[in-house]
Amino acid sequence: MPFSLEYPSIHESVAAYLEQMNSENYSIYKQAAEAVYSIDCTCNFMMDVRKEGEKHFFELVELADQALKSLAYHQHFPLLQEIIRVCLNIWKSAQANPLLQAESQKVLLHLLSHPLLNIKTEAYHCCLEIVKECLGIHNVTKPVSSICHGVHFLLHPKVLYEICTFGLQESQNEVNSAAKAILIYLLQGRLMMTTLTWNKFIEALYPIIPILQGCADTEETLGTRILSLSETSSDKGEGILPRTTRLRAALRLLFSKKQLVRSVALKHLTFHLMNEEGASLKRPLLHGCVLSSVPNLFIVERPIELKLDDTKESIFKDEAVEKLYGILTSDTIDLVLRKSAAEQLAIIMQDAKMHDVVKKLGVIDKLFVYFTECVHRDGKIMECIVLPCLTVLRKLVYADPITRLSLAQQPSILLTLLRVSLIFRDDCAVLTESAALLCLLLFDEVARKEIWADDVSSNCSNLTAFSLPVAIVRRYHLPIRVTAHHAVSPNSVVLLLSSDCLASKPVSDMLKMAWNLSWYHGIDNLLQLVNYETEAQAFLDTLKLSSEDILTLKITHTTGGLQDCLNAVIQAVSHREVRAAVTRMSFYILNDRLALKCSTGSCRTTLKVVAWQTAFNRFLQVLPASTEDEKLLADVLSFLNKLLREQRKSLEVEHLKWILEVLFKHNSSSLLDLLLRPESQVQDETDDIQTAVRQQLQKELIGLFNMLLLCFTSVTDRKGLELTDCVRTQLALKLLQCLRVTDAPHFYGLPSLERTLRGMVHVTAHPGWSSYSATTEPFTICMKYLTGLLEVISSFYVEWGGNAMSFMGKGVTKSTVLCLLHLSHEMMAQAKNMDWVSLWFLPYDKSEEQVPSRLGLAWLVPLWVDRDPEVRFTSLGIGSALTSLELGCIALAESCQNISGGLWGTVINILLDQSECSMVRREAAFILQNLLVIPMPTEEVKDCAWQGPCVHDEESGLSQVGKPALQALLYHCHFYEHLNQMVKHCYLGRYTFDLNCSVGESCMAEKNGINDFDDSINLWRVPSSQSQSPSSQSTSDTMIFSASPSLGSVDELQAPTPLASACFVPEIPVDRLMAQGQSDTTTTASPSPHDSPQTAVLSNQCALVTPPLLSAVCSLLDNLLVVVPKDTGIALRQAHLLTPLSSLVNARLVERCMLELKAPLPHPCHVEHTKVQVLFLLQYLSSVSRLLQSCLLVDTQLVIQDELMKPLLGNTLMILSIRSLDGLDTEFTSVVHQTWTDLFSLLAILLRKSGQIALPSVTAALGKHWTTIIDTICDCVHLSTTCPSLYMASLQFLSILLAEEGKRQLQDKQNICPNPTITFLLDEAEEGLASGAKLNELIIQSYEGKSSKDVRKRVAAGALLSLLAVSKSAQKCALEADLIDSCMEQMKHIHAQLNLESLRPGKTAQKKKEDNLIRELRIVLQLLRNCLFRNEECKVAALEAHLVPVLHSLWPWFIMDDSLMQIALHLLCVYTANYPTGCGSLCWASSGLSPFQTAQRSATSNSLMLSIIKLASQTLTENSAIQRMVFTLLSNLAISHDCKGVIQKSNFLQNFLSLSLPKGGNKSLSTLASHWLKLLLNISFGEDGQQMIMKLNGGLDQLVEMSKYKHKSSHHIVLLILHNICFSPTNKPKILANDKAIAVLSACLESDSLTAQRIGAAALWSLLHNYQKAKVTLKNPSIKRRVDEAYSLVKKTLSQPEGNQLKAYHLKCLENLVRLLNR
Repeated sequence: MPFSLEYPSIHESVAAYLEQMNSENYSIYKQAAEAVYSIDCTCNFMMDVRKEGEKHFFELVELADQALKSLAYHQHFPLLQEIIRVCLNIWKSAQANPLLQAESQKVLLHLLSHPLLNIKTEAYHCCLEIVKECLGIHNVTKPVSSICHGVHFLLHPKVLYEICTFGLQESQNEVNSAAKAILIYLLQGRLMMTTLTWNKFIEALYPIIPILQGCADTEETLGTRILSLSETSSDKGEGILPRTTRLRAALRLLFSKKQLVRSVALKHLTFHLMNEEGASLKRPLLHGCVLSSVPNLFIVERPIELKLDDTKESIFKDEAVEKLYGILTSDTIDLVLRKSAAEQLAIIMQDAKMHDVVKKLGVIDKLFVYFTECVHRDGKIMECIVLPCLTVLRKLVYADPITRLSLAQQPSILLTLLRVSLIFRDDCAVLTESAALLCLLLFDEVARKEIWADDVSSNCSNLTAFSLPVAIVRRYHLPIRVTAHHAVSPNSVVLLLSSDCLASKPVSDMLKMAWNLSWYHGIDNLLQLVNYETEAQAFLDTLKLSSEDILTLKITHTTGGLQDCLNAVIQAVSHREVRAAVTRMSFYILNDRLALKCSTGSCRTTLKVVAWQTAFNRFLQVLPASTEDEKLLADVLSFLNKLLREQRKSLEVEHLKWILEVLFKHNSSSLLDLLLRPESQVQDETDDIQTAVRQQLQKELIGLFNMLLLCFTSVTDRKGLELTDCVRTQLALKLLQCLRVTDAPHFYGLPSLERTLRGMVHVTAHPGWSSYSATTEPFTICMKYLTGLLEVISSFYVEWGGNAMSFMGKGVTKSTVLCLLHLSHEMMAQAKNMDWVSLWFLPYDKSEEQVPSRLGLAWLVPLWVDRDPEVRFTSLGIGSALTSLELGCIALAESCQNISGGLWGTVINILLDQSECSMVRREAAFILQNLLVIPMPTEEVKDCAWQGPCVHDEESGLSQVGKPALQALLYHCHFYEHLNQMVKHCYLGRYTFDLNCSVGESCMAEKNGINDFDDSINLWRVPSSQSQSPSSQSTSDTMIFSASPSLGSVDELQAPTPLASACFVPEIPVDRLMAQGQSDTTTTASPSPHDSPQTAVLSNQCALVTPPLLSAVCSLLDNLLVVVPKDTGIALRQAHLLTPLSSLVNARLVERCMLELKAPLPHPCHVEHTKVQVLFLLQYLSSVSRLLQSCLLVDTQLVIQDELMKPLLGNTLMILSIRSLDGLDTEFTSVVHQTWTDLFSLLAILLRKSGQIALPSVTAALGKHWTTIIDTICDCVHLSTTCPSLYMASLQFLSILLAEEGKRQLQDKQNICPNPTITFLLDEAEEGLASGAKLNELIIQSYEGKSSKDVRKRVAAGALLSLLAVSKSAQKCALEADLIDSCMEQMKHIHAQLNLESLRPGKTAQKKKEDNLIRELRIVLQLLRNCLFRNEECKVAALEAHLVPVLHSLWPWFIMDDSLMQIALHLLCVYTANYPTGCGSLCWASSGLSPFQTAQRSATSNSLMLSIIKLASQTLTENSAIQRMVFTLLSNLAISHDCKGVIQKSNFLQNFLSLSLPKGGNKSLSTLASHWLKLLLNISFGEDGQQMIMKLNGGLDQLVEMSKYKHKSSHHIVLLILHNICFSPTNKPKILANDKAIAVLSACLESDSLTAQRIGAAALWSLLHNYQKAKVTLKNPSIKRRVDEAYSLVKKTLSQPEGNQLKAYHLKCLENLVRLLNR
């Protein structure tokens, strides 16, 4: 089977490898591959051309063109014949596409010019047969029909040129004779052709007549037919060709090498000379002597060399050439001078650059005038200048193809040149020049190479050398020497493969296979042939397959081979046949793996459609009865295991169920029972072979079960899950029985024990594995497992002193510890209480003194320093799981008391050990994180179960426990300096190895004894112990699965680590415990004075740090911030740790990796690796964000730093901008969502804790990603059900962001914020309008679609409240979504519910429900408030929805709840602000408890306005928010005429008179007084209000008295009220009568405040305006003096008052006062 077809996925890689290794062989392979493709085209062409129906000629021609490349190899002549037939059919049609005709003609020409003679012969023979068929004599009896159209494909100049030029001169007689026959048939076939066909032939013949005339002859048939072309057949001048063409043909025959042909030419020319116009007036006379010289006239002895100078710069000047031309053409100058000028011009014309000068002057026409004069009977005088003129003309014609073409078609010029030659028949020089000139003109058409070949430019403007085909040079006696072209056909093809290559066996076999596979259209058809020899008789011998070839094809074809194997299994009669077939099938699977087959053509794909289960059923259903049976079963199980491994990702559920039913049948003969053999069988095993076979069978069984357990993860249906869960527990119990550690003879069978433990690892890896036993409790199974595993540990590990003495295999240790890790999580889930931790204690330690002591959990500690990093990682994971409980922390700490440093020192040292791999250090960080969860004291407390770390200073004898000890321990270990180093050495790439190892690394490898391939893994894995054995290397976490950043993107990593300094680490001691920190004894010991503390602990060589380790470190720091917040914050600030932590992972790296996930990767493992990398990076971002949240809660200054904030916000928002999660799996999507949740929470806390400080930076960063962030939030809203935490986090962030934006608007009233604000982005930024509208709509839908009890509704309400407060577009969207109407309906519903609840007797549940309704009502009122805020359209909608009646109906409930009343009053304030219609609606009567009726427009005693006035009256004695809100509302309402009427009628203003004032004028007015003044000010804006104030008996005096006091909010509010009431004509007498009021107003003129001066002046002017009586009072000298002084002072101090309206008004008031008082 061809490699490219069987292994397409690696074919290109193998070819590229070959190209690098052997370019010569690669070149041969590429040529052979091209030939294979050509063969495939050949067979496809033959199949398509023989199909019935309409032919697709474009496709056929394309296939034919490709097929020609391999024709030389297979020489399948039916192909050639069909190609020519296709060309015939294409050209036969009158409507054929010109492009299609041109392409088919190329193919025909390639055939006619093929390098192989037999192919060329066949092509000519086939064409001849077609010509005979179309023009043969048998067609004479038939009327002229379209049958002759079959020769149209030959009737083209290019085809005829090929036949005449190369076919006629072919040395092979068969080709030559065929070409002649074709031409004879065409030349003689006029009677057989239609007029159309004959005309096409003659038209195609014109350009090749010079070639054809070279074969003219007087004896042969073809020669005579050629001679007849130039013959004039009648006196009328008729002939086969047109007259000019016949003249040129006759002249051309004069250059023939044959004397007889030249003689015939004379006969043909005689007619033209005799019938020439004016022949009687021309020389020479055509007598016998002249005519006899014609046949040899142009046979010159010395041909002319045609060559011109081609210098860059000419030595001649244009002016000189023009002067010479003037002399030549002058009729007044002597002929001698003119001849001399002509001779000089002939010399100058050797320079081609001068040709344009003379041609512009018309020299060519002038020369022919001279020639015409010369041949005139009186033109003898001109003979002297003929020679130089001929030379000039010859050089001009040679250099200019356009001129040559023009002159060649003028018969008068040709005949004139002939007569000139006859006149000078005895002058060799003139004859040579005239012959050369005529040769140029007569052979012009064949001198144009661009006509015959496609690759020659047709640009005739360039100077190209005059060249003639070799056939012309050979067949004519030419008077010129020219370069020749077309020695071989321009249409000839180059053979792909040389004969030597074809003779080589690899190439020959490759082409042979390709021919047969293509001819039979696939291997399936080929293998199904019954008698191949008969079928292949038409092939060449080199194309026929041998029996060995056919067998090879069968075996190398995966599908056929597998089917043969299955058939062999089904039909087998012996064990050997089955095993052989199964072995072959295993090799197919191996081939798939080696060839990276993942899709079509793979073994697993084939087996999905083949009923392979049937073939293996009988071997799995019957238990083996002999050793041979066991061997066979082992082979079958091995194959199934391999098959499952390949199909694990895409295993059919039905296949999995079939395997489960076969292997785990509920009877005594299940294969599961083979795991545990009876004791009798064990004792009888004396034969080594039988023992080995059974061990192999057990190995394959456990391997199959392990693979099945992995396959279980793909099961999703309920029935399948039930089956797999039961199987998992059943297998767990069976493996537990296999763990026979107490059976001495088999106790040390390490391979068997390791296999059992590995199976237990797979079983226990799935949560809930112990829960599906019908007979045993889950916790009981866990206890049994724990007992057995601890026995293994104690027997093999602990009793032998740990890994230093134990001979326990690494697989046993690793599997045992991993089982224990899985078991710890299972017991945590299954235990009903926390006492299960004590079950993990080992009971006794038998020391030399035979004093028993409890080991507790001390057996874990040696595992923490095992050789194998995976064992260290897993055992620390057990510690992490146990310390998740308080009892576990206490127990583990007690077990480590005898270790130097204790538990805390040990774990911290592991974490900070830079030579340790990241996965081990991460688990140490988890243990520390768990230890910090338990509250620890700040000083030593007796009888306390948990003291935390304990530190003792030997020098001082002091001890510390708890938090002080923790601080001392961290300081002693240089904890934060180590963390800085971790960040610097963090590696974000996907793989930690580099194939290009440096010389230094190679030397180190040799030094460490690394010689073989397995040990070379140490070159890229991180060594973790003194031993360099490959068995001690980790395979899970030291190789990081992530996208390696490119060399050009170092800036994306922000903290790059050179690989050279990270690959190798210092060796660590074997006895790890002796290297632990001395926290119990020497914590405070000072280092050497010569060593820096940091250099003492921080090594220059560090292991790579992975993002998961830093994630754990972030969580550890998070817990430290909780335990010791102040000290940790200080340490983080001093270590500058947060900035590198937050900027380590660049969002571009994450984005690039996600793009790689979406792009097609070469292999599934790369997808997995990239996915794991992105997950690590995202999880790290989550951890960092949670750490930063804690930092913000402790001290905002830790985060609010420019170098941290800017990159943090950029990264955060880019991660939140990640789009298109479609197509990614659930695990990946959930991690992305969790990262988003944490990032939104971080942004929310950042804004909550430092809102106005951080808001500009957050807004600027949001502006760059606004649309995508809004789209992300929309996605989060959609996830309210599946991911509620993300939903709430995103909306909480949005709510806080908008709340801060609202605060900014209040503070920044002039809107001087430099960046685009959030409001701008929401309402004005064009790119974000659509996304913003979508967000508004989604939040409204989310709010309305959720229950009032749902916490998500409150979150949505908070976001909606903030949106409505700052965004006009959000208000518009709410209006369009009928939010106001829905709120009204909701309020009505709440009112009805509250009324129902109030009628029921009081219960706690009812009270709670009532509180829920009140809470819901608050939200609705706030939504309405924000919706109406500064939006008149929404206020109109609220008015139409009867807002006021609904609120009035709820008023009793507002009265009972102050907070609710405050919200309602706030809503009314917003509603009535700048909306008079809304104010008036409060005065309308409503139906109280029945608000659903239409409101009455009449003011009655039952209106909300009166209720508000009543509330205001009740709060006069209070100083509360409600008092402030109600007076603010009344101030809004006072603008309305209707409301002022209600206020007046209610006598509410009488309360103003009873307002008590403080004693002493220096004191400030009360808050209530300020509220009253604001209300009165708003009332005073209208004349009716001014009168209302004046009607208050004593009101004016009260205002005058209040003007003496200080005011908190407005210093001039009393003056403004007095100012306003002065405008009422009715009030003027009363005011003027009040001396105190006048005194107050006049005193304003002398006030230090310009505002007070302005108010006083305006008030006095208003009193004087149109009121003459006021002059009497105001002309008081004191007042007049004040006015004059104020006027003069203002005129002096106020420069250019026109620029300020207030200043101008002030001056105007004083001017009018002065004018009125001076009248």
